[in-house]
Amino acid sequence: MGRVTERRRTLRIRDGAVSSRADTLVAEEPLEIRLNGKPLAITMRTPGDDFALAAGFLVSEGVIAESDEVQSIVYCAGATADGVNTYNVVDVKLAPGVVVPDVTLERNVYTTSSCGLCGKASLDAVRTTTRHPVGDTPPVRVSPELLAVLPDRLRAAQKVFDRTGGLHAAALFSEEGELWDVREDVGRHNAVDKLVGRALTDGRLPLSRAVLLVSGRASFELAQKAVMAGIPVLAAVSAPSSLAVDLAAESGLTLVGFLRGPSMNVYAGEHRIALEARVRQG
Repeated sequence: MGRVTERRRTLRIRDGAVSSRADTLVAEEPLEIRLNGKPLAITMRTPGDDFALAAGFLVSEGVIAESDEVQSIVYCAGATADGVNTYNVVDVKLAPGVVVPDVTLERNVYTTSSCGLCGKASLDAVRTTTRHPVGDTPPVRVSPELLAVLPDRLRAAQKVFDRTGGLHAAALFSEEGELWDVREDVGRHNAVDKLVGRALTDGRLPLSRAVLLVSGRASFELAQKAVMAGIPVLAAVSAPSSLAVDLAAESGLTLVGFLRGPSMNVYAGEHRIALEARVRQG
């Protein structure tokens, strides 16, 4: 099976001095996800937590929403001529009675692209297919002070990043700031899928009392994954996209961007942010 990191020879130049040494890099390999034996999508990922990645991907695509809808997830033979198992092909078999969606070519192209689903049709799809609508009762309430310390807690939990510097991370926190789970991957969307997939197999969906923190920007794709898992708060250390903000506003998701210490922007769902100071208009 592929490893999380690999060693490669590199030429180092430091202040005019040249040396040769091995460098530790994050591994990147393709993962083909099959549904009941039929190819569904291919994603580039860091090997590890592949079953959780596949399950989380199916949650985000609206194929499954409960753990009992999955009968099995197994590695299967790859596309090599000798049929050797590459551990880069995963087959998800749905439980009897679970309806298999019609996976068209158009849908497949969308789901395998790096940007995820796009456009107004995507907003409609998320709103109509999610079985875990964001509707926390009573509402989750998080303070700016609590949000401010979460990036440092996420960074401290990143084990592979310290060796490679080339990974995105995503973490689930409780509304009190307790770290529930953290996953790393070369793709930020894969890191979130691994979190959601693990929660699915542990029977913890919907994640209606969770805060999702991502190490990069908040794209539409990540907002979509949060909504599909019933997560009420999504925070990112970088900027959100306009479409992510639109989706958050439509779905009731709280979206926080530019989370850097005590500074942050709240783009949607501000009712979940426990504020003491009066908001100044400007």
